[in-house]
Amino acid sequence: MDHHQRLSLSEAHALLYDALYANGVAKNVANSVADALVCAQAEGQVGHGFSRLEDYIKQYNVGKINNNASVKLHNTSATSALIDADNGFAYPAMETAISWGIKTAQELGTAQISVMNSHHCGSLAGHVAKIAQAGFIGIMVANTPAAIAPWGAKTPFFGTNPIAFATPRAKKDPLIIDLALSKVARGKIMNKSKSGEVIPEGWALDQEGNPTTDPQSALSGSMIPIGEAKGAALALIVEILASTLTAACPSFKMSSFLTPDGEAPNAGQFLLVLKVNDPEGFGARLENMLTLIEEMDGARLPGDRRSASIQKAKSQGLNIPTHYINIARTLAHNHE
Repeated sequence: MDHHQRLSLSEAHALLYDALYANGVAKNVANSVADALVCAQAEGQVGHGFSRLEDYIKQYNVGKINNNASVKLHNTSATSALIDADNGFAYPAMETAISWGIKTAQELGTAQISVMNSHHCGSLAGHVAKIAQAGFIGIMVANTPAAIAPWGAKTPFFGTNPIAFATPRAKKDPLIIDLALSKVARGKIMNKSKSGEVIPEGWALDQEGNPTTDPQSALSGSMIPIGEAKGAALALIVEILASTLTAACPSFKMSSFLTPDGEAPNAGQFLLVLKVNDPEGFGARLENMLTLIEEMDGARLPGDRRSASIQKAKSQGLNIPTHYINIARTLAHNHE
């Protein structure tokens, strides 16, 4: 029996918006959060979609996500800015960062934006896609609660610390690369835990440093980094950019994005927006390279699955677990 239901993108957005607004989230913020969750669900990043709604509202209801957050932008130089998300939802801060970054890069060629006092920012692909769709190259990193141990150790210290890159393409959708520095995104394990499924061996270790297929043991243990020692080194780079540079909370001190316990996580994000000064020449060179890759037997470009998932969602709607739809509907009627 298939315990899923299909919703159009607009139906999914309306349901998420109603659930957030019914629980006191301001209209503009509820719209921003709903946009991001639908985008992630459409991409196939289900760990950043509907599955996050209940956790968000629980944290909002106890004040771990600030009910009265006001995003503040501080120019630190002509081409750099620091954004204080005021411990609210990350998505309004991301919108401010991207808007300022695009405007600044258009005028001055480049922009760097540091974000502090933030929260879970979902799928990074959705953020850098907006930059590339405006004709700019976008790079983004974010730190997350401790999940990866330094190579050779057992104690989680770094987050899964994702990296995303996007570049515009002539007459085609942008090329988008989005990867967590664990072998799989932690949201996938969270999703397996909520649905009562096991995880494949090789994704994570338990608290004793042993391989596990139990998602709960994985969530209390550590994730295996991509590329082993190299992945752990990349996680350190992201940590420096996303928390040390931004003055956000380091991953090893950060509270969970998943529970209402603890203080606000004060996560950090860092974005670069780069102007393409020779769009025609750049586009031709890029297409030449990407075409050569696509013509290789068995090769595919990063982001192809994401693009296919989005196109399917647009034409067929989202296939969402009934469990999450029921939660959203209950929350939407919570305060009627």
